[in-house]
Amino acid sequence: MNILFFLTPKANCAQLYDDESIREALERMEIAGYTALPIINQESGRYCGTLTEGDLLWALKNLCGMDLKQAERRSIMEIAHKRDNIPVTVSTDVQDLLAKAMDQNFVPVVDDRGSFIGIVTRKAIMRHYIARLVQEKHAR
Repeated sequence: MNILFFLTPKANCAQLYDDESIREALERMEIAGYTALPIINQESGRYCGTLTEGDLLWALKNLCGMDLKQAERRSIMEIAHKRDNIPVTVSTDVQDLLAKAMDQNFVPVVDDRGSFIGIVTRKAIMRHYIARLVQEKHAR
């Protein structure tokens, strides 16, 4: 099975761009309703890392002194990430994808040039395997 079967394409993903401010990231994350979003380079399309709500909280405290006006002037690329979600390539086998998905709520997928093409969520993987289990149960 190819990992692209599980892929949520870039066009359907909430994401941040590396030239956004902390305030913009806060607003985008609030609208998207996710606790972590991939950061993409605006010009090259390359995956730059993952920004979490926790990263934003500490940045507001440490970089902006809890001042939202300061957050407009600070780039998200100044924020230290506690942990980035490690991407996989389109040629990664499903077993390696599953291993990554155990530790990450989403797995970024990049092409051979490192350009971001989408994400695979744990939910998509679980949905697939639950459907298979149901099919097998009914086939008995």
